[in-house]
Amino acid sequence: MRLKGKRIAFLLDEGFEDLEFWVTVMRLREEGAVVTIISKDAKKEYHGKNALTATSDVSIKEVKSSDFDAVVVPGGWAPDKMRRYAEIKNFVKEFDDAGKIVGLICHAGLVGISAGIVKGHQATGSLGIKDDLVNAGATWVDEPAFRSGNIVWGRVVADIPDFCRELVAAIEKP
Repeated sequence: MRLKGKRIAFLLDEGFEDLEFWVTVMRLREEGAVVTIISKDAKKEYHGKNALTATSDVSIKEVKSSDFDAVVVPGGWAPDKMRRYAEIKNFVKEFDDAGKIVGLICHAGLVGISAGIVKGHQATGSLGIKDDLVNAGATWVDEPAFRSGNIVWGRVVADIPDFCRELVAAIEKP
């Protein structure tokens, strides 16, 4: 249980990528982390792109970044929705400002772009956001998963095992 005692904020919105959400949540819990599911609304059920559901534990307005060791954003259509909320962008930026781990997979880089934290980092994600990341000042790297500073990047669903390995290692030893 490499992450026993670690507290992880996991962001959620409608249209999340089912596997990027659930596999990563389960992997972090398997390592002993306490994962809190956070969205704009508390106790709301959200639907993934592929029919799985997830329910938020708390609202973004009820939490502080200082209560957590890391934040993770799954991909799918959800990041494009999340990036529209100042509370979400500020929350992610606070993790970055504090040097805490930020996990971004697939389209989650959109949240990182809107939070203003990707400039100067190597980055990956869905090929669909490559230009967005480059235009935001990141350097595109076509690799399954890696860490750039305090940000852990994952490319796509097929790379979830690599993303989870990098994420667990980063949270274990920030």
